[in-house]
Amino acid sequence: MAEKSYEEEHPAKAFGWAARDQSGVLSPFKFSRRSTGEKDVRFKVLFCGICHSDLHMAKNEWGTSMYPLVPGHEIVGEVTEVGSKVEKFKVGDKVGVGCMVGSCHSCDSCNNDLENYCPKMILTYSTKYHDGTTTYGGYSDNMVTDEHFVVRIPDNLPLDAAAPLLCAGITVYSPLRFFNLDKPGMHVGVVGLGGLGHVAVKFAKAMGVKVTVISTSPKKKQEALEHLGADSFLVSRDQDEMQAAMGTMDGVIDTVSAMHPILPLISLLKTQGKLVLVGAPEKPLELPVFPLLMGRKIVGGSCIGGMKETQEMIDFAAKNNITADIEVISMDYVNTAMERLLKTDVRYRFVIDIGNTMKS
Repeated sequence: MAEKSYEEEHPAKAFGWAARDQSGVLSPFKFSRRSTGEKDVRFKVLFCGICHSDLHMAKNEWGTSMYPLVPGHEIVGEVTEVGSKVEKFKVGDKVGVGCMVGSCHSCDSCNNDLENYCPKMILTYSTKYHDGTTTYGGYSDNMVTDEHFVVRIPDNLPLDAAAPLLCAGITVYSPLRFFNLDKPGMHVGVVGLGGLGHVAVKFAKAMGVKVTVISTSPKKKQEALEHLGADSFLVSRDQDEMQAAMGTMDGVIDTVSAMHPILPLISLLKTQGKLVLVGAPEKPLELPVFPLLMGRKIVGGSCIGGMKETQEMIDFAAKNNITADIEVISMDYVNTAMERLLKTDVRYRFVIDIGNTMKS
């Protein structure tokens, strides 16, 4: 008897781990994926990163969660089926899916390769797809996604360490490019040395930028300088250090998602410097205007990137051997990992080994 193919074994069925309520506790969950449409790519999920937003969403801390909720938007795997009109991918390709799986394709943002700012952007999980079905994320054994929202993973990137680039990586790469903080010789500060911050250092250094890590924790100095290759380190609570660095930076990428003062960060900027927020604190930050006026300084924000730029980021990472620093875990460890993530007890990104440890 011929061995059944993956598609025959998994006819639009899926198995994953889901949160059922605001406790955020994840447990095994069987559900259905849509059938592979003519422009769809189906792939077997091999690895999925754990983003801090997965924790927020599992607990409905942003008030938008739809239960049962299968998290995960740093997803990589191997193509098992393609629709009849798919042009960019074939069975066996290594691919990834990030934070979005759909958009309107007709607004100004979509027409300018900025699907991430489309008013009708469809998130990878906990939202409604074009056909009204619920989207489920990468804590599952397979995905079906429109080929437009799938990226090719170059062969030289290890899949496990590449997975976090699909959210954390593009979140810091995009503002470095858009705000012109990618020029050799520039000086950029990176606030926070977590999942986003550590890859921000790597991307900026690969662009030829001088990088200063800014952290509340003096314990991270050796890690920042010796392991990640930052040029200097500032303890944000040390007023003397911060005072000495005033007016020295072309830009600051702020990755912190907790409440924190931004006046000291604005003070670090040169005239016409840019403070870019990519973290998402739950409460509004206080914005002092006078320091902005006195230096024509800019405070901006940035959220992931469009699909063209996301592929560009992955290719840049492959060319420069940039990967995330990860701790690979089994699927049944996910609730413990979430508890550790809440305590920032990870260096720097958990990645679930879906392919080897997901048991239906």
